[in-house]
Amino acid sequence: MVIACTKGATVTKLIIFDFWGTLIENGVRPSPSKQVRYFLRVKEPFSEFVVKFEEAFMTKKFDNLNQGFEAVVEAFDKRIPDFVYDKLVGMWNKFSILSHPYDETVAALEDLKKDYKLVVLSNTDNFSLRQVLDKFDLEKHFDKIYLSCETGKLKSNPDSYKQILDDFEAKPEECLMVGDSPQSDLASAEAAGVPAVLIDRRDWSDIEEKISDLQELRSFIEKK
Repeated sequence: MVIACTKGATVTKLIIFDFWGTLIENGVRPSPSKQVRYFLRVKEPFSEFVVKFEEAFMTKKFDNLNQGFEAVVEAFDKRIPDFVYDKLVGMWNKFSILSHPYDETVAALEDLKKDYKLVVLSNTDNFSLRQVLDKFDLEKHFDKIYLSCETGKLKSNPDSYKQILDDFEAKPEECLMVGDSPQSDLASAEAAGVPAVLIDRRDWSDIEEKISDLQELRSFIEKK
């Protein structure tokens, strides 16, 4: 797996950030996706569940959360009572309300924006992320924001990265993906030929090259 630019590589010009768990701390525990799996009593492994869930819930726009969860229930061929829909919507709203930037997020973005183009690439529904961006006035820090619910493509789709590269007239090696998920972030970037680095705030991963918070990102890039 490609983790970061190697010495002698083209200088990084564009930083692609995941959103949840990278820039923003999720407002609920366990994660919202894991709670959806629990409420629906889905037995398949989480790694399989989350792909199907995100495809159903995060690649199109819905008029409201209830409509979105109806699409999820249909995707998993489930039948649930109304009170479970209420629990799902309530949990998702709580997640949106309680989510907030990590302590160093804003300062790190302000610093990095001096020298790099910054974008967000996120698998997300069409409610929560925009609410958090507006609440904390974060959109001004980014040159562009790519959301799966608006593009119709998850990060695992190589076209998600191709769109960014085309928009910024950048080569894959001139970019760096920063994310908290080896599967969703690093693997998707690797598939597109884009270098990536893991942000591992809890030191859970045995990946050698990683950062523990966003304050370490500039020095990580400059060492490469």
